[in-house]
Amino acid sequence: MNLKKSLQIAVAMALAGTGFTPVIAQDYNFNDAWLFHLGEAKGADAATYNDATWRKLSLPHDWAIEGKFSKENDLRTGGLPVHGTGWYRKHFVVNPDMKGKQVAMAFDGAMNNAHVWVNGQFVGNRPYGYIGFEFDITPFVKFGEENTIAVRLNPEELSARWYPGAGIYRNVFIKYNAPVHIPQWGTKITTPSVSDYEATITIQTKITNATNANGVVQLKTTIKNPQGKTVNVAVTDVNVANGSTETTAQTVKVTTPQRWDVSAPRLYTALSQVIQNGKVIDEYTTDFGIRTIEFTPNNGFLLNGKRLQLNGVCMHHDLGPLGSAVNYRARERQMQIMKSMGVNALRTSHNPPDPDWMNICDRLGFVVLVEAFDEWKMGKVKNGYNKYFDEWHEKDLRDMIRCNYNHPSVIMWSIGNEILEQSKSDGWEITKELTAICHSEDATRPTTAGFNYYPAPFKNKLANEIDVVGMNYWPLNYGEIKTANPNMVIYGSETSSQTSSRGVYHLPIESNERHETNQVSSYDAIVGPPWAYPPDVEFEAQTNNPASLGEFIWTGFDYLGEPTPYAGRDNSTNGAWNQDWPSRSSYFAPVDLAGFPKDRYFLYQSQWTTKPMVHVLPHWNWQGKEGDTIPVFAYTNCDSVELFVNGVSKGFKVKGRDLTGIPAEFHFFDFGTYKTKYRLSWYVTYAAGSLKTVAYKNGKIAATDMVKTAGEPAQIRLIADRTKLNTSGNDLSFIRVQIEDKEGNICPLANNLVQFSVEGAGVLTAVENGDATAITSYQAKERVAFNGLCLAVVKAGTSKGSIKFTATAAGLKSASLKLNAKN
Repeated sequence: MNLKKSLQIAVAMALAGTGFTPVIAQDYNFNDAWLFHLGEAKGADAATYNDATWRKLSLPHDWAIEGKFSKENDLRTGGLPVHGTGWYRKHFVVNPDMKGKQVAMAFDGAMNNAHVWVNGQFVGNRPYGYIGFEFDITPFVKFGEENTIAVRLNPEELSARWYPGAGIYRNVFIKYNAPVHIPQWGTKITTPSVSDYEATITIQTKITNATNANGVVQLKTTIKNPQGKTVNVAVTDVNVANGSTETTAQTVKVTTPQRWDVSAPRLYTALSQVIQNGKVIDEYTTDFGIRTIEFTPNNGFLLNGKRLQLNGVCMHHDLGPLGSAVNYRARERQMQIMKSMGVNALRTSHNPPDPDWMNICDRLGFVVLVEAFDEWKMGKVKNGYNKYFDEWHEKDLRDMIRCNYNHPSVIMWSIGNEILEQSKSDGWEITKELTAICHSEDATRPTTAGFNYYPAPFKNKLANEIDVVGMNYWPLNYGEIKTANPNMVIYGSETSSQTSSRGVYHLPIESNERHETNQVSSYDAIVGPPWAYPPDVEFEAQTNNPASLGEFIWTGFDYLGEPTPYAGRDNSTNGAWNQDWPSRSSYFAPVDLAGFPKDRYFLYQSQWTTKPMVHVLPHWNWQGKEGDTIPVFAYTNCDSVELFVNGVSKGFKVKGRDLTGIPAEFHFFDFGTYKTKYRLSWYVTYAAGSLKTVAYKNGKIAATDMVKTAGEPAQIRLIADRTKLNTSGNDLSFIRVQIEDKEGNICPLANNLVQFSVEGAGVLTAVENGDATAITSYQAKERVAFNGLCLAVVKAGTSKGSIKFTATAAGLKSASLKLNAKN
């Protein structure tokens, strides 16, 4: 497979005979100064509607995250009000100088069933909340006068299996294009050949002529390397008939290319310009990467000719306490945390991602499996995508590919997740159709899907109609599948589904899905749903099946909704989940909803990273259990570990030799003890003091870890991920709020109520603590610590200045820190 590049190309065209005045066309962020009304508003599509009492806000906006947690709402979608009707309106003036331009309104996504009006005239609609769309509003715009845009959204109950959010939750842009311009997603870049000495770059650019005259145009594309130096230029004359769109191909060479890779995500820039009579009238830029990809049946995935084991995560789109409203910094933080765990791959489960997410993956170095659908014609929930599949699936799938085509991070297109048509003898027909659509849009990347009804997709031939076969939760069958299908490329498209709660340890270690606390033990032996299994099982399966591309764990981050093993039943139940209140968010991930690592984060880190590390668990605050036996686990990527309890050695354990037994039960593994070589364990008598692990590599100390018995909570410690913020109005600082004893040890059982205040050039925008049962509003000014930690999110405004953040709690020494907002 050849490289794909993320290009936002700007084109240079010389247009003859149209009489158009040369002015550079631009795209403008359209997020500010909207009005919002929750509920139906009859006549709100009309330009003359009185919206004076509506709430003023900026986009992106998720109205559901502002609502109250309630057991009356579906716990499967977070116990929040994700359905209903919401209206957005905005009044704006289009500069009279823009007359003669093509005016378009672009939405990166709106949740969902969006209908749009401009000046009372219906412009268009888009049901699928995860897809971007653009409308030409030129016929409806009044230049030099006030205009009104109205957007009605109507997300339905039982329309999702997780928290979707509600509202215009992605960015919106207004575009002023020259009459001859590059349309939305109008470029495609490939590299037919790449070597260490030279890369061939092919750029296909669509040019639309919206005038009444035929024109001769010039397309100029400039390529700049990662250091900003121009390395080649292509100039092409193109004939564009009036009212038509032409595609022009340009080919350039780049010597000694700097390849895009997960360890060195180097990005080139393509600049294209539209030129009339020597003057630029349209301009567009995009970053892209030079790289090759290849999928092999026996040697896995090759990036730039070298095997890359996919250490991947599936992730839903919400941002925890911020809901689904996109925020660049919040997403960047998530992916940085994933990178530190050793992750190199992302599956956008189970829908197209927002553009910012893909830009972040390009820049941080992740390869991405972009997924289109969770349903085809057969629904998993009453009002899911199945209602729109027949009418919209082709357009949605094509638009997903066109939007993401040029990102170097994207390596596969997934046409479906656990689709119910697996069980149908004619399910292969839809599979074949969707694969054909993908191939017609992109001949350089393979199609894939996540199958969970083994062996149904093979028996019913769905697996034969995709390029790369993903298996959800069948680790013990990889070898069998490969033997029966030696030419197939396979991988674990969704794995483990282990559940746990950060800092919670239940004794004894038992295979018991549910607990009276509505929490799950972080000994990571109690896995929860019947299809799930410990991460160790997948580690071993991948080792035993080297032809596999790798795995995508479920999930990288905890997410709102689907609180398995509590509240609901299975992955395809058609109906509300209303058991086990107040469990309202997932327990699946190695990182909780606040972004705090659970113990399992370190288990993955021990397999997916090379920098020496060791992690010991559990905490060492077991008052009342003095003299009892406590299991102690260690995770490491070193050769061996020595455990010290209160300074006394409890002996060495060697990774791979000394096994740890944990209770398990999953596909083709009957209930019993699974002996894992990926964890080291000791069973020691509890006495207050400390646990210390010392890890050795090649006989030398390489890493250590320690936990101490903490005293009573005495003080608060604040740790900000960033103290310098920009003044975009969207930049965030995530502040870890830690409860400590007087010696500075984390109190692992602390549940103090912490109150927050913000002064200066910022605001408190959200709070969280990682507890899947907490039902305090995310907009509150306080949060109970969950096992010693909680989170405050501070947003900088649009003005420069200092921000003082203070945290207080009854009986504890308070803490403050200073942030700075600068341009």
